[in-house]
Amino acid sequence: MIDHFGINCSDLTASARFYDEVLGVLGFTRQMDFGVAIGYGPEGHPVFWISGWDGPEPNREVHVAFQAEGVDAVRAFHAKAMDLGAESLHEPRLWPEYHPGYFGAFVRDPDGNNVEAVFHRAPPES
Repeated sequence: MIDHFGINCSDLTASARFYDEVLGVLGFTRQMDFGVAIGYGPEGHPVFWISGWDGPEPNREVHVAFQAEGVDAVRAFHAKAMDLGAESLHEPRLWPEYHPGYFGAFVRDPDGNNVEAVFHRAPPES
């Protein structure tokens, strides 16, 4: 059900140092590092993300990604969220900067959280 999730940090450098160490003892490492967001997990799959946050304290949005069964399910997720009045953060599309076949859509839930549906094996023509 949950594919990955992320939290926002007021001091990304300090948080990265913390999570490098505490997750390292559990066998998890940095899988991706975009400078403003770092993904940790087992080899080849970032599951837990940290990102910088410079918004007002203490509220910070949470990011949760739900696994979808295919690109049509990602599109249906986005369409249903729009029907319910959600804010679209990113329309359904391929995200090759994450990895080939990554197809996702992002919306803001009623409490302001960043919620995503993702399918990892989308064909290039999606």
